[in-house]
Amino acid sequence: MKIFPLGEGSYSVDASKKFIPFNPQVDNFRDRPGSLFIHVNPFLIQTSTDLILFDAGLGYKNTAGDLHLHQNIRNAGFDPEDVTLVLMSHLHYDHSGGLVVERNGKFEPSFPAAEHVIQRGEWETAYSGRSSSYHTDIFDVLQRSAQLTFVEGSGQFRSGISYELSGGHCQYHHVYHVEDAGEKCFFGGDELPEPEQLIRRFKAKYDYDPQKAMDLREVYGKKAAAENWTCLFYHAKSSPVGTIAYNGDHFTITPVV
Repeated sequence: MKIFPLGEGSYSVDASKKFIPFNPQVDNFRDRPGSLFIHVNPFLIQTSTDLILFDAGLGYKNTAGDLHLHQNIRNAGFDPEDVTLVLMSHLHYDHSGGLVVERNGKFEPSFPAAEHVIQRGEWETAYSGRSSSYHTDIFDVLQRSAQLTFVEGSGQFRSGISYELSGGHCQYHHVYHVEDAGEKCFFGGDELPEPEQLIRRFKAKYDYDPQKAMDLREVYGKKAAAENWTCLFYHAKSSPVGTIAYNGDHFTITPVV
């Protein structure tokens, strides 16, 4: 199993839920009062049978007009067309924006050859209109032109890939376990988004169920330590891939380079 973080940089987001690029070397966080600062790291995983994308970033383009996501995949040594599976933890915009790309004034799926795996309840919630965190124009494109597979609850998608309905960050959020040739990888989406949230136990007000999300982080951390999972941290500021140790009192994370 090979893991490739596809870092898209840092952003500020305020009550308008607009994501604005933030470069800490030249930008001052005091100029963006009331903003939450996040880091975006989709992941590419190569197994013996698949090339898997975990979540799709914001869908922003570089100065050459290419998706950052596509260029990052090329930088990892692959073509975007090589991706066989797109496994979505949930559909908030900072995780789903890169699912589509605009070319010549028309939007199309970014990974037309890939199977997209989405929790059915999350898809239905996106269309309910209850939250502006979802951009349904993205999902309209997928519905017309992409290969969609809806799952429900928890289960095994195929040999070596399982999903678990978690429901902490949003009601139908789910997490993934991948096992290949004895190696174990865990993608927690926004249930385990960064090492700091595991080390510092706290409730995040942006979670659907803050108590449940906080408790789940501890559950996942203990299992990761006991079973030697490699964990993928989607919103990590640095070191988005790591292993976890737990001594019965606190967690420590060791970066995997």
